[in-house]
Amino acid sequence: MDVEKSEARKRADEIKPYRCKNLIAVLECPKDMRNIGTVIRNVNALGVEKTYIVDPRNSLPEDWQEMRERKSISKSSVSAIKWSFVKRFDSTEDCLAHLEANNFTSIVTSPHVKGKNNYILHEADYTQPKLAVWFGSESIGISDLAVENSDFCVSIPMFGMIESLNLGTTSGIVLYEVTKQRRAYQEKYKRARRGA
Repeated sequence: MDVEKSEARKRADEIKPYRCKNLIAVLECPKDMRNIGTVIRNVNALGVEKTYIVDPRNSLPEDWQEMRERKSISKSSVSAIKWSFVKRFDSTEDCLAHLEANNFTSIVTSPHVKGKNNYILHEADYTQPKLAVWFGSESIGISDLAVENSDFCVSIPMFGMIESLNLGTTSGIVLYEVTKQRRAYQEKYKRARRGA
């Protein structure tokens, strides 16, 4: 047991410099527990700091420890839930208010929305000091409220007959680009500070 703990601590120390501070993935009203687990796995693997889940149906426990022990999430996240910070909210309004109070910029994953700044995934800048990336539900997508309160919309370019991806795939693709940019920015910032 102690050997297992020390190996986990060693791994945690190794990956710490690569974690993306002040980056949150927000899932708005996800319906499928397996998708939640897959997103949490992506979040953990890509070094995103936190996951917030808007859950008005109260399908998830309020307590993080209880959530970590929920088999439906633990299994699909391949136990990533044990190593991830996850917080649930009763409503989109509550989550937005929390993010705003903590000075987070919100962006949403959505196809082109009239009247908003819209970017193709690799053309947007994700180096804001505090960033929340919103993903909509599997069936209806992102809410108008989340869109209205976002700085911009980002979409994944698609070139096939099917022009939609599931929540787990979308989160993996989007968060890969976001974390890649943020890690490069963090490294550049660290080098600049070391040179000063």
